[in-house]
Amino acid sequence: MSDGTDIADNLQQVLGQVEAAARSAGRDPADITLIAVSKTKPASLIADAIGAGQRVFGENRLQELEEKWPDLQARYPQVELHCIGPLQSRKVAPAVALFDVIHTIDREKTARAAAKAMAEQGRRPDCLIQINTGEEPQKAGIAPPDADAFIELCRGELDLPVRGLMCIPPVDEEPSPHFALLKKIADRNQLEWLSMGMSADFEIAIQFGATHVRVGTAIFGARGT
Repeated sequence: MSDGTDIADNLQQVLGQVEAAARSAGRDPADITLIAVSKTKPASLIADAIGAGQRVFGENRLQELEEKWPDLQARYPQVELHCIGPLQSRKVAPAVALFDVIHTIDREKTARAAAKAMAEQGRRPDCLIQINTGEEPQKAGIAPPDADAFIELCRGELDLPVRGLMCIPPVDEEPSPHFALLKKIADRNQLEWLSMGMSADFEIAIQFGATHVRVGTAIFGARGT
């Protein structure tokens, strides 16, 4: 059994930062969901976070989810799981079955696979569309000029439960313009959720309207620790 003191302390510090950033922006802290990114972290540390009051977690890989979470979900049925990693088309159906929210609808093939899986399973996890705000060729996501048409496809023809947008700004650029761009796209498409901001920049993201911030290192420590 691990010592959860550090996790609890880290979590309280991050929650305090979320609250301060929200109030500084004139927002209600209750409107911001903290997603504890538990990828690569053992079940013992996740249990510590749950014990400290955290209920929303983000995972990247289905294999890791299937290894770690069945026992945790049996013990803590109130937890909510968010898919924050890229999805291959063949992995979409199990993702629909296992996740409560999918942040990474990033291309038409994935969107169509999600619509098919939801129809077959009768399960409709909330979805966010990933926008490649930096138009980086190596990164997943819809290019900003194509965003409106893709959102319409997902909400219209495919009838996906699209609640918002997600982005990961380029690591070597100031994140603010990317957060502002994501909010602009969301606003003109009347989408409420903005999944943006990680350990290094979640306070900035909150200033630009983030409703979901994805924080791993600041809660659990660096990968491999």
